[in-house]
Amino acid sequence: MSQGTNHSIENFGKPVAAAALRRLPEKKTKQKNMILPLLAEMSGSIHVGLAAMGAGIGVGLTGLGAASAVGRNPGAATPILVQAILAIAFAEAIVFYALYLLPH
Repeated sequence: MSQGTNHSIENFGKPVAAAALRRLPEKKTKQKNMILPLLAEMSGSIHVGLAAMGAGIGVGLTGLGAASAVGRNPGAATPILVQAILAIAFAEAIVFYALYLLPH
């Protein structure tokens, strides 16, 4: 046997165990780093849901206001309808802006 290597029973497997222990934190950081893109993917589309919810609330409030305005003044139904349709179109456009910003 050469003097540079020590092949005794006591030292058998120690370098392998030390190398295995050195690799454990790398696996944990890789696993932790794999969670971040998953969370970004899940939360990346929340703005579309919020925009759709806001548009739905806006359309509902516009319809409520238009119905109550026509109920108070039936003679002004046509101008109220025009204004309501414009307001609904602008409220729905918010969803299209949110869909445009959706990452591909």
